[in-house]
Order: sequence, then C-alpha cells, then structure tokens
Amino acid sequence: MITQVMPNLYIPQDYKPLLSLEQTELGIKNIKDFFQINLSSELRLRRVTAPLFVESGTGINDDLNGIERPVRFPIKDLGDKSAEIVHSLAKWKRLTLADYNIEKGFGIYTDMNAIRADEELDNTHSLYVDQWDWELVIGENERSISFLKQIVRRIYAAMLRTEYLVYELFPVIKPQLPCEITFIHAEELLQRYPNMNDKQREDAISKEYGAVFIMGIGSPLSNGLPHDGRAPDYDDWSTINEDGYIGLNGDLLVWNPVLNKAVELSSMGIRVDSEALKKQIKSVGQEERLSLYFHKRLIDNELPLSIGGGIGQSRLCMFYLRKAHIGEIQSSIWPSDMKDKAKKHEIFLI
Repeated sequence: MITQVMPNLYIPQDYKPLLSLEQTELGIKNIKDFFQINLSSELRLRRVTAPLFVESGTGINDDLNGIERPVRFPIKDLGDKSAEIVHSLAKWKRLTLADYNIEKGFGIYTDMNAIRADEELDNTHSLYVDQWDWELVIGENERSISFLKQIVRRIYAAMLRTEYLVYELFPVIKPQLPCEITFIHAEELLQRYPNMNDKQREDAISKEYGAVFIMGIGSPLSNGLPHDGRAPDYDDWSTINEDGYIGLNGDLLVWNPVLNKAVELSSMGIRVDSEALKKQIKSVGQEERLSLYFHKRLIDNELPLSIGGGIGQSRLCMFYLRKAHIGEIQSSIWPSDMKDKAKKHEIFLI
C-alpha cells in the first residue's frame, strides 16, 4: 500500500530503510563497480570519457521527448558561443563509434552525468541524472527485433548477477528478479489492457512478470497515441520488424516492491539508419534538423549502424537496495517540504 503525503512524494506504508547510511554507500559502490564490469564483458564495450556539455546547435544533444529545455551557458573564450549540459549521450556515442573506428561487434560505454532542469521531481526522478550510456556497432542483418532481444537478455543477465552480489553483501535483501525477462510489444500491451493508460499498463504487466521489456516506444499505436515519447533522431521506432509490429526499440522495467509500481531502469534501441531518420524527422515536422552536424553525417553514411541505450545508475541502486526515493541514493536539490516530510517517514534525502 502507498500513502501519498504530497504531490509527487509517495511514502510506502511502514517504510523502514533496510540499510544504514554507511551500508547504503557501500552498496552503491559495489553495485556500480560490479555492474559496469559485467555490462562491459557481456556486450564487449570499451570505456570512454564522456562530455558534460556540448555545443548548442549541433544536434548532438539528446532531445528526449523533444520538449525538455537543456541548461545553457555562454563560453567566454569562444566569443560567448552557447554550450548546453547534456540530457544523455545517444547521438554523441554514435559519433564516437565512428571517430574511434570501433569494429562491428564491439562498442563503448561511459559514465554519464547530466542535468534535466525540466524534470518533474518525485520518488524516481531527479534534476541530476547518472547512467551508463552504451553503444554497440552492428551489421545490417542485425537491425532486427530478435537481435534487440538478444542484447536485452545479456544486459538482464548482468542485472541478475548484480542482484545476487547485493544478497551476498546484505542477506536481509532477498533477490526478487525472475530468471528470465518477458518481452511484449506496446501494441500487444494496449490490446491486453485496453481500458488503462500507459503507466497503468506498465504497472500491470510488471507486477505480473516482475521484469519486462516493452518494445515499440515512440510510434503511434492503434489508439493513435504512442506508448511514450521518443525523439526522432536516435531510436528507430518506425521500421516494421519481423514480428509485424512497428519499432526496434524499447524500455526495460521491473516491479518495484517498495513503491508498489513499475520502474523503468533502461531505455534502448537499434538506432535509425539514414532512411529511418528522414522518415521520423518528417513525421514530427522537424526537417530543418537534417542540416545539423550529427544528422548530416548520418545521412552521408559516415556513422556506423548501431544499437545503444542508457541504464540508470541511481535507479538501479535504488531498486537493489530497496529504497523509497532516488534521493536516498544520490545528492540533488529537492523542495524543502519534500525533504521535511520524507524525513518524518525515515526517508533521508541526501
């Protein structure tokens, strides 16, 4: 049962942290160290250093749903040219694959930090974003839903091993992830729960299976609405896949027993090729973006075909350590009334 104390703050009934502050910090370090080594081994990824900001107007920054405003600032020594804090590195990673001449079957990952000033702050959303951003070079024949599933299963295997590490460190935290992840297309999910909205559908399917990968995020479904928003220039959400559904991307969600709801831990997908880029850009009426640096290089076939995504570090730790708020994992800025009311229920926001 969830008790709503204030808008955007939920307090699980009878919530008690299972770990002390010291144990929590130890858990965070072990989870982050262990998981990224396993992720790198599973997908054959090389670590690279990531930017905190990029030049404005290049098309490199991730536009997320296309409406979030980046944090911008002028650069004095560049004649006050504008730079912006990254939202994520979906497009930067693909440029890096090309510039580093990464071979097919190999890729990169990075420890990404970002600021999302327009984020609505709640138990799982913060102004500060930390995630592992990864990108893998693929061949034309791997632009398929079957290959996407293969990658998801390998990432999920790393998640299972990490969950058992947490159990070895803190036996009070029992493993709960199922041995296998369930796949379902967003259209199938809509047909299964036609009277629910997208978040209710996510809760229902995640509660039933424990861990689920919802495919086809961004393209309109039979009800005329996308399951969730996606920018048009990184994930391919318009190509018809071999199952007859639209889209080569998806979200990985798990059932969170503390919050009693589904929580997204990762978003990933096979990236647009030149034709999918032009198709998706046109569908959202943003053809002017095709003249930007990233988009021109992609259209000119200077960038490799790839698959990639992001995995939330704080959310992953929050799930494994059975925390009620992401602010128990990471340091950020929170409304003072949220901090005060959370503290009364033993949720201490860093």
